[in-house]
This record gives sequence, structure tokens and C-alpha cells, in this order.
Amino acid sequence: MEFNQKLQILRTKKGLTQERLAEELYVSRTAISKWESGKGYPNIASLKSISKLFSVSIDDLLSGEELGSLAAKENQANIDKILCLVYGYLDFLTLSFLFLPLYIREDSDRIRTVGLFANPDVSTITWTIYLLLPLLMAIMGIVQIITQHYLNAKWYGISRIGSILLQAFCILAFVASRQPYAASLLFLFFMIKVILLIKNIRIK
Repeated sequence: MEFNQKLQILRTKKGLTQERLAEELYVSRTAISKWESGKGYPNIASLKSISKLFSVSIDDLLSGEELGSLAAKENQANIDKILCLVYGYLDFLTLSFLFLPLYIREDSDRIRTVGLFANPDVSTITWTIYLLLPLLMAIMGIVQIITQHYLNAKWYGISRIGSILLQAFCILAFVASRQPYAASLLFLFFMIKVILLIKNIRIK
């Protein structure tokens, strides 16, 4: 017997509606409907609550194959969340570009690196771009951190791809404007993201 059938039987025996069961488990009625129709499984925390509510073991609720599949999905979801956090913090770190001495300024016969607010040797438009790019990356980082807390795996993937594309654009912008130090540091962040993404794909 599959999990969805077992859940329906247990709920009926206890005289609970889907709405009431949802309240007992602190989930939505839609989630209960999804589980009972065989379109999905609860996470480990919800499984423990179901086990406690109906006084049955998790092994009685799920077959070995179902339990293995659920554990694999739960593990992948945790990895996705960690990746979102790492990407988010790396993007937020780009905000430091506003203060680090990464920009070139020519002083008579020598070249120095200075912070963005120490008048690097660039036009006003270019300076504005240097200001906006780290701010955009930091906003992307905040979005990813929020995504990790509130959204699902689909949005994890979208936010990661968005982060990589935005960072690639920032690297090209710094390379085109001949700022090797900023471009190199961004490229380091970029490679960390790509390596983590490749490892995650291999795990899947």
C-alpha cells in the first residue's frame, strides 16, 4: 500500500477532515490533498508529526523505496539552500567594492589603486557604473538569502542563474573599463559559484 492510501485510511479512522489534519500538522489543506492524491510526499518534519499524531512509525508510513527517495530529495533541498546562501553572501560581499582600493588612478608618473570615493581616473558616467554594479550584486545577494528562506527549489535555480549572469556582466564591464583588480576579484567569486554549481549538478 502506498503512502497516500495509508494517510487517507489513518485520517478517516481518526475522523479527521483534510482541513482538520492540516491544522494538526501546521500545513495547508492543499498539502494534505497533494499527499493523499499521490502527487507528493511530506518532508521529514511533517512525517514525524504524522507518525506522532497517528501513533505509527515512519517505517509503517513509507516503504523503503519511498523513504530513500524522500531522504534524497530532502538532502538535495538542503544542498540547494546552502548554495543559495553561499551565492547570496558572495554577491553581498561585492558591496565591499565601494570601499576597497581596486580602482586605478594616474598621478603624474605613477599609477595607484584607490577606493571608489577617492576619485579614480574615470569619467562621471563610468564612476556611476562602478557604484551601481556592486549595489546590484548586493541586492541580488539579499534576494537569494530571502529566496532560501521562503521559496522552493525552482526559485533557487532561477536566483543562482541570475546571480551568475549578473556577475558575468559585471566582470565584462570592469574588464572593458580596464580595472583589472576589481575584475579579478569578481572573477574569483564567479569561479567559486561555477565550481559549486558543477558539483551540485554532478550530485543530482
